[in-house]
Amino acid sequence: MAVCTGLIVANLYYCQPLIVLIANEFKIPEASAGTITYLTQAGYAIGLFFMVPLGDKLERKKQILITTFASVIALLIAATAKSFLILQIASLLIGITSIVPQLILPLAASLSTSEQRGKVIGTIMSGLLVGILLSRTLSGFIGEVLGWRSMFYIAAIICLLIFFVIQSKFPVNKPQFQGTYGQLIKSLFTLIKTQPVLREATAINVFSFAQFGAFWTTMVLLLSGEPFHFNSATIGLFGIVGASGALAAPLVGKIGDKGNSRIAVGYGCLLILISFLIFYFSIESVIGIAIGIVFIDIGIQGVHISNQTRVYSLLPDARNRLNTVFMSFSFLGTAAGSAYGLLLWKLGGWHAVTIGCMVLSALSLTVYGLTYKSSRSVGTKK
Repeated sequence: MAVCTGLIVANLYYCQPLIVLIANEFKIPEASAGTITYLTQAGYAIGLFFMVPLGDKLERKKQILITTFASVIALLIAATAKSFLILQIASLLIGITSIVPQLILPLAASLSTSEQRGKVIGTIMSGLLVGILLSRTLSGFIGEVLGWRSMFYIAAIICLLIFFVIQSKFPVNKPQFQGTYGQLIKSLFTLIKTQPVLREATAINVFSFAQFGAFWTTMVLLLSGEPFHFNSATIGLFGIVGASGALAAPLVGKIGDKGNSRIAVGYGCLLILISFLIFYFSIESVIGIAIGIVFIDIGIQGVHISNQTRVYSLLPDARNRLNTVFMSFSFLGTAAGSAYGLLLWKLGGWHAVTIGCMVLSALSLTVYGLTYKSSRSVGTKK
């Protein structure tokens, strides 16, 4: 499950190191080419909201197979796009069909015991995070050597292979929700209204993911310009630095199993803030940027895995719907963060981006602080 999750979520991030190459082919500004990054994230949020809840109503393995095959088609549309508009549409479709990791996670949570759930989620999340980070390395290298279209062809082949692996290895998992699709979607808003831990975890994730999206989108623009002038392959290598931080994911999950998930969230928020302080002073330093990447990726893991463990502990029969609310808003945060980062880049370059992200860090820490007493009073420290 961890391997499949990592390979499929990579679809969302292949485009990032390719922005400059795509801009050159379609003869558009690099910042305009960057729009495909947040269209992909927005598509992911749409898929999360409208398709992931069906995991509580449909047989999960079948849904995962159909969605994986649809991602193959979306990737092939991107690979053969004759205009930038078609590529933008394909990017949206890639996002919508790359929700498979968020179908796998509730399946894994339902198959694990409460004592091991955090560890299981952490293990799968380590695969997901390695996929996110190494996707940039692979994409940058393939783009430089074979061209950006080749990356989407290769991704389509990978997803087709995953389809057969899932068909062979995944267990059948029956749904528990008996209502209509309309009732299913309506229940999402009921969960938001009645679950304070869900609201808190989601708000913190939104601000954290926005920073993540802003950084990885604008970092490409920083490293491709003065004083670095790195090509897409070199830029992609920075994903390896971040992947080293993914080793912390199972450890964070174990901390959650001991009932300390909320503490890990707070430390994660602080690490993200520290990373942008490092980035601010590293406008001409490769070493500084590398150190900051390790900090931001460990911080994101601390926030996300711990919050996800807390959310999955709320209502076992509604895990897909809980995950829908939690992840759809989180990736809307990523999409908004990418757009926010590009806007800040236009307004004031790298320093504007880092200062803007520190403001988002302050907001996530404010939410964390304001909800601390209420979380303790209802016994939701898990």
